[in-house]
Amino acid sequence: QLGSNHADMSAMELCPRNRYIHEESAGNLRRNTYQRSMPRSSAYKSSMIPKRRAHTSVWQTNKVPLLCAASKNVTGVDLSQDILRTVDDGDDSDPNRWQGMRCAYQGVPGAYSEMAALAAYEGCDLVPCDQFEEAFEAVQSWLVNRAVLPVENSLGGSIHRNYDLLLRHRLHIVGEVNLPVSHCLMAPPGTKKEDLKRVLSHPQALAQCENYLEALGVVREATADTAGAALTISQEGLKLTGAVASVRAAELYGMEVLDRNIQDDPNNVTRFIALARTPNPPKPGQVLKTSIVFALQDGPGVLFKALSCFALRDIDLTKIESRPMRSMPFLSVVDKHGGCAEKRFQYLFYVDFKASMADVHAQNALSHLEEMTTYLRVLGCYPVASA
Repeated sequence: QLGSNHADMSAMELCPRNRYIHEESAGNLRRNTYQRSMPRSSAYKSSMIPKRRAHTSVWQTNKVPLLCAASKNVTGVDLSQDILRTVDDGDDSDPNRWQGMRCAYQGVPGAYSEMAALAAYEGCDLVPCDQFEEAFEAVQSWLVNRAVLPVENSLGGSIHRNYDLLLRHRLHIVGEVNLPVSHCLMAPPGTKKEDLKRVLSHPQALAQCENYLEALGVVREATADTAGAALTISQEGLKLTGAVASVRAAELYGMEVLDRNIQDDPNNVTRFIALARTPNPPKPGQVLKTSIVFALQDGPGVLFKALSCFALRDIDLTKIESRPMRSMPFLSVVDKHGGCAEKRFQYLFYVDFKASMADVHAQNALSHLEEMTTYLRVLGCYPVASA
């Protein structure tokens, strides 16, 4: 059973043994000593749920007044009417809690991120943000309850910016959404497709429609988001200019849809993650996924050994990706004479696997993995999205 003297630690970042976890904050690695053990049972019991001593809580539902500026916050949304509104963190599985919940997303109304946020938390109050960083900050600063942000697309690959931001903020992944993406070509009413000279959209959307746009013979220009491209054309009255965005964006900004489903591959899906300040406790009967990030010690076959920690316990990996470690990008390898033989890149590995942190096999796998890592952090444990 977990002791109360360890109440300030986040349970989602604990491994089965007394251990060190390195945190990357503001580009630097620092070492924190974590002396606490994960419970060995297959599911968490209420008596084993860690709690903080003061006003905040890791697992338990917690209410804290939401204080904001008198007019507008960093997201540009007017929150003055709710200066003393109470926000409630806790279990995301109850849809009744979503009413009145604030959820941040990147982009303007009509963006695919808005659609993903509504798919994750139907009936929530949406808060658009100009940049991904603002959405992270909005959650961390108690301006919103959740943020729903894209992390990878089936055609364009990973969105590395959000993976990097996960390391810079102490937030937890509490859910995921797989959103089918259907791109439309749109333009101001009366414009013909063959008259278009240029097309605006997010770089990912332009890449996903590359073959179609190349055949159309237009100049492609990148913008901050898909719906923002439609908004720009509408507000500035741009002629002979089209946008690649959703049908909803065309409806919101008075654009005419010239063609639908223009992506190169019809199986176009974007995966979004939901972020919160505190993790959700695993529930029996849920199919759960855990996301971690780690860096490995130098040595032959060390990545093979790291992945064997999961294979030996029949734990299914659903994703693995490497990113250069920004704080210490190079590793100097010393030769037998004591000189520097070569310099290698050091990498962080992002891994998703199908298992709950309450599962003893997952706990043992992380304990095993810990022995060969220099950095290890659990980003979240959350229900697997439906197909």
